[in-house]
Amino acid sequence: SPEDGAAMVAADVHLGAPTDLDALLRFAKGCDVVTFDHEQVPGEHIRALAAAGVTVYPSADALHYTQDKAAMRERLGALGLPVPRWRRIGTAADLAEFGAEVGWPVVVKAVSGGYDGRGVWLVAGPDEIASQLAAGTPLLAEERVPLRRELAVQVARSPFGQVAVYPAVETVQSDGICVEVIAPAPDLDDDLATEIQQLAIRIATELDVVGLLAVELFETEAGVVVNELAMRPHNSGHWTIEGARTSQFEQHLRAVLDYPLGECRMTAPVVVMANLLGTAERVAGQSLDERLHHLFAAEPGVKVHLYGKQTRPGRKIGHVTALGDDLAQVRARAARAVRVLREGSH
Repeated sequence: SPEDGAAMVAADVHLGAPTDLDALLRFAKGCDVVTFDHEQVPGEHIRALAAAGVTVYPSADALHYTQDKAAMRERLGALGLPVPRWRRIGTAADLAEFGAEVGWPVVVKAVSGGYDGRGVWLVAGPDEIASQLAAGTPLLAEERVPLRRELAVQVARSPFGQVAVYPAVETVQSDGICVEVIAPAPDLDDDLATEIQQLAIRIATELDVVGLLAVELFETEAGVVVNELAMRPHNSGHWTIEGARTSQFEQHLRAVLDYPLGECRMTAPVVVMANLLGTAERVAGQSLDERLHHLFAAEPGVKVHLYGKQTRPGRKIGHVTALGDDLAQVRARAARAVRVLREGSH
């Protein structure tokens, strides 16, 4: 739409819904490669583009594993990769049986379409999903994993098969929404860090991913289990814009264009990215622009990215990134920056 954040700054914009095949075909004319910013484009449209001779990365076959959580669980399980115990749920009885097997509460997810905590429910009994079953929402249930923390890792892969992997990061969640990313993940055992990177490379290779793959993980006492996949530049990688030699966005373009991939080396010992969630234009008598002035004066080393999105509660409308040597200080600077943008200077 004309109000989309990218449409406000990009020089060459084609308006149209990503669910409109005719609009996609018009857009694809003259493109060397078509790629995606999210996974909600219908798979049949991606196949139609490919059938029309358009080069599309990632492919519909690969993207299917991010669009269908049950298919993803089945595929990763078949590869012997660590995933939570899970089951497809069609009735309350299915959930009751699963809950009795793994213990309550359990996590129930919509098979497709969930994002930022939406389409995910922590339930203590089978009666709590009556409305979802009545609506006909395809569901799966997973055991509630006893996790230490959440981690993520990104890998890029080209059609040639070259891979480049970033350091594993810690992601901090609030109400199902990522609020902070710490790179590299602090106090992560070196062997486990390498294992996580190798896991991401194997998934990207087995699923024939081209472009960026983000692997979200739970760290447990026994190791890690895979939570979610995303085949695109991802919120857990925004730190790379200032914090890595090659940002995730440049890396994604290098990958889909089959160029040699860039270095993933960090530009500072510690990088912290903090998300700015929906906030009012005016707070404490200050406009957002005034709050930016105060922030830049107080923290000249912090970088601010605003997305031009319409504000609503819980929506990510921007992020800040801080770099340095001391983890506690860098986290404090990033948190202060978000606080000034949300609440104004005090």
